Amino acid sequence: MRLFISAGEPSGDLHGANLAEVLSHRLPGVVIDGFGGNRMKEAGVNLLYPLTELSAMWFTQTLRNLDKYIHLGVMAESYFRTKRPDAVVLIDYPGFHWHIALRAKRYGIPVYYFVPPQLWAWAGWRVHKMRRNFKTVLTALPFEDDWYRERNVPTHYVGHPYFDEIAEQKLDPEFLAAERAKPGEIVALLPGSRTQEVTFNFPMMVKAAKIVAAKRPGVRFLVASFKEKQAVMAREMLRDSGLNADIHICRTPEIIELGTICVAVSGSVSLELLSRLKPTIVVYKMNRRFRFIAGFLIRVKYISLVNLLLDRGLFPEYPTASDESKAIAGDMLNWLEHPEKLAEVREELRKLRDQVAKPGAVERAAEFLIGELVSSAVLSPSPAKGEGS
Repeated sequence: MRLFISAGEPSGDLHGANLAEVLSHRLPGVVIDGFGGNRMKEAGVNLLYPLTELSAMWFTQTLRNLDKYIHLGVMAESYFRTKRPDAVVLIDYPGFHWHIALRAKRYGIPVYYFVPPQLWAWAGWRVHKMRRNFKTVLTALPFEDDWYRERNVPTHYVGHPYFDEIAEQKLDPEFLAAERAKPGEIVALLPGSRTQEVTFNFPMMVKAAKIVAAKRPGVRFLVASFKEKQAVMAREMLRDSGLNADIHICRTPEIIELGTICVAVSGSVSLELLSRLKPTIVVYKMNRRFRFIAGFLIRVKYISLVNLLLDRGLFPEYPTASDESKAIAGDMLNWLEHPEKLAEVREELRKLRDQVAKPGAVERAAEFLIGELVSSAVLSPSPAKGEGS
């Protein structure tokens, strides 16, 4: 049996790796090829191309890599024609993955979306691509499942695989103890996993932090960097600002756990903030042109998954093209100076976590895919207990 899995971003690479590991365990001898990153490769996927290296945020960056995407599309079609995988599983990364799905469908290969793109937020009119090219969408959020079903897209709700990762996280006790031994409340600054996010958002976070530091000198700031390149950028910004903050690479879970409050770029990290019950100010700074265009595209009231799940603004949000550092600092001080308000937010997060933060999405996705392969006669069903020897 042969499967193809593709992920284009670091979070998708993680989910793809976890899914590949479960499928390999459940289907001995399965061959899994795909596009992705180092995590998928370490999980045993035969990586045909490191797609995560092309991870892009803006339209102009996609255009710069257009020739590579075209080449990858041709490569994928050749693979589908010659290898004929039994199923294709795509993880987020719309645009390119829609083209991959179309090419797989040409050869009669069933295509499944695991962690689908958030069309309900910005591109509802493109739902026809999902309906036309995917056999089933494995949905991650309750309201997302309802949204797709209302538009006649076949779905199977599995939950968000990010909660699987959170459940498996093992925090470094020595790091936590060392930081907790230092005096002062901790504010966690999470400027994102993409370099462009750091470039746009971290300067505004630093300005807000300086305002807070001036009014509450005992507060400490910990910065979570995804990789060394971004840490170097952050150090330069801090040096120019004069703010005293500590930058740590690959310590995001620990820094979130340590934070009394957090300031974070909008993204899937919201689910980890929910899981750890962390009151958070959510930011997403962009250039004015993109902010203008986004005003026409975005069709939801909130940018944070926590607020979307609650359908109200528990987390302050700043999707902006301007400098909102004073307002962000005001929200930080409001929480730091009023512990009773922090307690109320944490209780709301606790109730929401109990409803939606259920691990097991990867196992449920694998179980569904195996069931699909059985129903299509690719796999023989396991004999019932007591049957045959």
